[in-house]
Amino acid sequence: MRREATFRYVDTRLNAAMKTQFLSNNKETKELRHAVLLLKNADEAARFFRDLLTPEEIREFGRRWSAAQLIDKGVSYRTVARQTGLSTATITRVARWLKKGMGGYALVLKRLKR
Repeated sequence: MRREATFRYVDTRLNAAMKTQFLSNNKETKELRHAVLLLKNADEAARFFRDLLTPEEIREFGRRWSAAQLIDKGVSYRTVARQTGLSTATITRVARWLKKGMGGYALVLKRLKR
């Protein structure tokens, strides 16, 4: 029991650390978030992300988003790995952020279900 409590404590501390690190709100990340909010449609988003990211980075983000959607539907990690080409380590990280992250995945998934 004590060991489980220790793991929960460590997990909580790591989660808090990830949130704190992301929320450091340096000038560049604030401006990036603001820029994304200015996009009006999918075409604008595609053009902006293509200028901002490499084609491989865009594909990687797409694979992670697909993984989040599949995990949310209860698809097994092995099936997600087979369908997306992601490593099980990345899939585990996506699942952790889906369940215990900042709520971004869950927010968008909920809105897509409407």
